[in-house]
Order: sequence, then C-alpha cells, then structure tokens
Amino acid sequence: MLQILVWGGSFFLLAVMAAPIVRDTGWALQWVYGALSLSLLVSALLAPLTSRLIARFGGRPVLASSGAVVAVGLLLMAAAPSLGWFLLAWGVIGVGMALGLYEALFASLGALYGEKAAGAITGITLISGFASTLTWPLVALLIEHLGWRMTCVAYAVVLLLSVAPLYWRALPAGVGIKIASKAQQAAEDRVDPQVYWLLTTIFAIGAVLMTAVAVHLVSILQGQGHSLVAAIGFAAVLGPCQVGSRIVQIFARKRHPLWTTLISVVLVASGLLLVTLVPAATLLGLVLYGFGNGLRAIVRGLLPLVLMSPSNYVLLMGKMSLPSLVGQAATPLVGGWLLQSAGPGAVLGVMAGLAGVNVLLVGLLMRRLPSRAD
Repeated sequence: MLQILVWGGSFFLLAVMAAPIVRDTGWALQWVYGALSLSLLVSALLAPLTSRLIARFGGRPVLASSGAVVAVGLLLMAAAPSLGWFLLAWGVIGVGMALGLYEALFASLGALYGEKAAGAITGITLISGFASTLTWPLVALLIEHLGWRMTCVAYAVVLLLSVAPLYWRALPAGVGIKIASKAQQAAEDRVDPQVYWLLTTIFAIGAVLMTAVAVHLVSILQGQGHSLVAAIGFAAVLGPCQVGSRIVQIFARKRHPLWTTLISVVLVASGLLLVTLVPAATLLGLVLYGFGNGLRAIVRGLLPLVLMSPSNYVLLMGKMSLPSLVGQAATPLVGGWLLQSAGPGAVLGVMAGLAGVNVLLVGLLMRRLPSRAD
C-alpha cells in the first residue's frame, strides 16, 4: 500500500492532473509533462547515492523519508505561482522517487533478507500493480471537488501521516546484511562485467518501452485509426494483465528468474510486433505485452538478487537503475517528437525493434550463465 501511495503521488500523478493544470495556468502541455521527465532525471542521478545510504544506514530511514520528501514537492506544486516554481516542485518529487520507489525498496529488502527477499519482492510488485488503478480515480475525484492545488495538499497530508510511520513499523531497524570492507569485498566473487552490462541494458530497454507505452499508447492507437474510446479501452487491459502475470509468478517461484526474464521479453516483443503489424489484433497484442511487462518489474528485483552477492546487490541496484531512469526521462520527449514527425507506425516500429533487441540480449545472458538457468 505504501508503494501505491508513493507511485500515485509521483510517477502516475500527471496522467490525470496535467490537463487541469494546463487549463488553470495556461502553461504549455509539453512543459507540464516535461516536469515528469525532470523528476525522473533527478531520481536517476540520485539512485547510486540512495543505494549507498541504504548500505550504510539501512532501508528503513531512507524509505520512511520518501513520503515526506514527495509531500514537500506536492506542497510546493500546490503553491506554484509560475512554471519555474512548478518545475522546482517536481525536482523535489524526483528526490522522493529516488528514496522510495522500487530500486530503493528492492535494495532495502536485499540488504535485510538476501535471497530470501524474493517472496517479498514478488508480493509487493503484485500489490503495486494496482497503483494507477487505485490512485487515478481517487485523484480525479479529488480534483473534481477540490481543484488540482488542494488535491496536491490533501495527497501530501496523506503521505505525511502514513508513509514514515508505517515504514518505521513494518521494517526492522539496522542495515541487515553488513556491507563488507574494501579488503573483504576484493575477496568476494565480483560481478562479471559482461553480466552487469547485459542486465543494465535489458532493464533500461524494458523501462523505456514501459514509459513509451504509458505516455504515448492512446495517441498511437488513435493514429492507427482507433477512436479515443476504443484506444482507452484497449489501454485499460494492461493493468489487469500485469497483475495477472504477477499472480502466476507467485505459483512459479521455483523457476529460475532467467527463465522468467526470457518469458517476459518474448511476450513484450510478440505483443508490440502484433500491434505494429496487425492492427486488427491490437487487443491480443496488448494482452501479451501486459503480461510480459508485469513480469518485468519482478525480474528487475529478482534476477540481480540471484546473480550477485548481497553486498553487491545493495550497492549496485542504484547504479544499475541510472540508465533506466535516464532513458525513462528522455522517452516522453523523444517519443513525442518521433510521433509528431514520423507518425505512430514509426514509433511502434522502433518499440518493436527495441523489444526484439532485448530478446537477443537475454539470449546472450543465458549463454553467459548456462548453469544458472537450470
């Protein structure tokens, strides 16, 4: 539930709040959406520091502080008299995202429980799959009755009253698995550089595709000739499919995460290829994509957990997420430019191509680690 609250007050917020902000302020829509890109960039730059803080102080104080920081950003946003102030508010929200979203949570659980964190990561990603489903209607209802500024205030109050106290209660004190000294770390099994870069690239491509779909899918489908109602209806299947795939994963815990990774990227590539080449099969394509993308969030936490030592996992999670977050920050701008200049077919073609590259990269990873997939 805490992840749902933080995701809903940051990453997913502008999906329902951007239009009311533009109507009220007259600011350009691209600048309002650009605020999310700014926050993702700030989150990317701070991700390695967050991992080091978790390694030193443990996850509880870091995660607990995330709600307060996002709340400060929302309060600044509510008071924003100008676009510059609004962008500053989203910079602060980006700090909170670095402290409280998946990368920080996965690193915290890995520090506390090592490989035993796998069950918790799967369960949390399952519940968090409802973030947009639960927060979008709530935020839209609050905007209708309170306006967007007071909605920011109300959401900030909820974060202040819930996130820190509940994280402090739910997570144990301490760092958990101790991070070794430099001399001890030199004696540990080091992460294979090729494995590290394959993982980082696979995760970055997956994050870019997820962001492109989240931001541009409705516009792409309309560009293919679907009505707005039909496009929204097609997009609505993604949430249930993502949650469904995570439920299935709960019953497949004995399967090595390498195989889950392969299934995820094949489903994503197949789905995007169908949407690109066979518009009549758009619904089936999005169902396949939704199942694959639902597994992606689990894989991002579990696969490094079984391929790295606990200390490496904690320290490298933030560093590994940096390219993903930078890619996510650039995706709305690059995708919007490509959509406007080359059309929806070109955007879908690029996305399907990237998804195909990810299948090849996972194949290379499995060849690099053949014994691990048994």
